[in-house]
Amino acid sequence: CLFPACVSSSPSYAMGKTRGIGAGRKLRNLRREERWADKDYNKSHLGSEYRKPFAGASHSKGIVVEKIGIEAKQPNSAIRKCARVQLIKNGKKIAAFVPMDGCLNFVEENDEVLVAGFGRCGHAVGDIPGVRFKVVKVSGVALIALFKGKKEKPRS
Repeated sequence: CLFPACVSSSPSYAMGKTRGIGAGRKLRNLRREERWADKDYNKSHLGSEYRKPFAGASHSKGIVVEKIGIEAKQPNSAIRKCARVQLIKNGKKIAAFVPMDGCLNFVEENDEVLVAGFGRCGHAVGDIPGVRFKVVKVSGVALIALFKGKKEKPRS
């Protein structure tokens, strides 16, 4: 303390860091507990990443249960083409956006699709409410290759 009123000959019992040769355990335990106040540390160490549909992975395979159209949010007026997908790894059902014009025609029910995030770390994108994922591959073939006509979907 820099104020003259604080300076005294008696020892100050103000809160502070434990010091001394035997303070290691106390300092380590305090540090372990205080780290949880850091938002980034908390987010990366809580373990809630593994309770999300992808369970910490960037992509996941699933089976198309049904094709659905989701109405866009106001002020837009459209039906966004999506697919209801059941993930193979944990059986969770998610809605995945099928990008590009007419690509829903390449997706059939019971197809195996590769699903990725939609680019906002678990948040819905744009005017599509509640859709956090997009379809990347259908039956092992990239959706963009099917769209551009470079590849054909394998006969199953």
